[in-house]
Amino acid sequence: MLPRGGRIAILIAVLVAFEIQTSLSQINRASFPKGFVFGTASSAFQYEGAVKADGRGPSVWDAFSHTFGNPSFPAKSTLIASQPNSKTSSEDGVISQVLVSKSLIFSFRELIKAKQRGFLGISLDVIWFEPATNTTNDIEAAQRAQDFQLGWFIEPLILGNYPITMRNRVGDRLPNFTENDVALVKGSFDFVGINHYTTFYARSSDSLFGDLIGKVLNDSLADSGAITLPFGEHLKPIGDRASSIWLYIVPQGMRSLMNYIRQKYGNPPVIITENGMDDPNHALTPIKDALKDEKRIKYHKDYLTSLLASINFLDDAIATVISGLLCHAYNLEVLVESCTSVTVMVIVMLQ
Repeated sequence: MLPRGGRIAILIAVLVAFEIQTSLSQINRASFPKGFVFGTASSAFQYEGAVKADGRGPSVWDAFSHTFGNPSFPAKSTLIASQPNSKTSSEDGVISQVLVSKSLIFSFRELIKAKQRGFLGISLDVIWFEPATNTTNDIEAAQRAQDFQLGWFIEPLILGNYPITMRNRVGDRLPNFTENDVALVKGSFDFVGINHYTTFYARSSDSLFGDLIGKVLNDSLADSGAITLPFGEHLKPIGDRASSIWLYIVPQGMRSLMNYIRQKYGNPPVIITENGMDDPNHALTPIKDALKDEKRIKYHKDYLTSLLASINFLDDAIATVISGLLCHAYNLEVLVESCTSVTVMVIVMLQ
């Protein structure tokens, strides 16, 4: 039998854990810090569907994006969307994305920000990676996978250079930042936008098999020496799947990612610029039942719970600077049911 002091300690621990779990299970807007911003976002290009389906017809965007010489995305927004290019052999294209546009940054800093009080940020797709096993090789592979994904773009903005793992493994194929480049991009952002949906396992590919992958692909996947998949031992999925073949529901990845950014990159202001899930269209499901949207509601509740945990329950009791969350939806009809939305975030356009 435990001594009385031991029983009291266990009881206190259980009560604290119960209180934390209870508070997280009943989260609402008031659960988040003062100043935390909620918003919504939907992609018209996805939401409206195909040009010739259901009578939609061509839109202005269809005509614009299919006209030769026009860019496929608006490049003069204060929210700069950047998705990694997997070919390290074309790193010049990636360094151009990191540098964005010298005229844009200069114009924003010198001419726009003081008058319009806008914010300049970069939005990055980030999967969280868990080591597939507790071996040193897989733990290091998970770190390399993150360096070749998030670090590739965020470290030049914060530290003025690419991650050391990239520099060591890619070598001369990785362009160098000039002093002028570093002066331009380092510290040039007001916030970091994170598009986070899912978590994968990471395994080391530094082996004969990995060498074969490198010779076949000759890209960042091979250079990273990491294989990332949503399947673990015996091909067990890392979580329940949404409709997309890559989107597995792993809420705790949100907390892990936010804590990682805080600890590794000095707690920069973060906005979750995309988060959400898609559902398959079941033709036999009555519309009234489909609109209950229970799976998506649970997705958002669980991811918000994980996000709140990263703010409120850090080991050192210092809250991560997470400024807000934009809930990305594929269907506006279910948005009201599935995502808390009280504030619309306006992105100032630099036209």
